[in-house]
Amino acid sequence: MTPLMQRLLSLLGLFLFSSCLLSQSESYAPIPTQSVQAIHPGVTTAQEVLDLLGAPNEVVQLGHRSAFRYDHTVEKQAGLFLILFALRGVDVQQDRVWIFFDEEGVVTHAGATLQAKDAEYSLMGD
Repeated sequence: MTPLMQRLLSLLGLFLFSSCLLSQSESYAPIPTQSVQAIHPGVTTAQEVLDLLGAPNEVVQLGHRSAFRYDHTVEKQAGLFLILFALRGVDVQQDRVWIFFDEEGVVTHAGATLQAKDAEYSLMGD
C-alpha cells in the first residue's frame, strides 16, 4: 500500500469514527423578567405573586412568615469526539427568584438572579 493510500485511509477512519454533539436541556418553566419586576415589597400579595409566576418550586415556612422559590435552569453542551481526542464543554445557567412574605401574606422583599438566557455552547471554558 502506498503512503498516499495509507494517509487517505487514516483520514477516512478519522472521519468515520468521529462525532460531534450539541444538546440543550431545561428544568422548570422560564421566569418572565416583567413578572418579577411587577412584584413590589409592601404592596404585592402572595396571591398576586401566584397569579404572576404560577406555583413556586418550593414554599418555605419561616415561623408565621413564608417564602417562595422559583427556579429555571438551562444547560447547553457541545462536544467533539475523535478517535483518541475529545473536547466537551457544558454551560449551566440558572434563574432563581426568592420572594419573602410577612404574616399577612404581603411581600417584604424579593431577590432574583436571571442568567438562564446566558447559557452558551462552547468547547472551551472561560
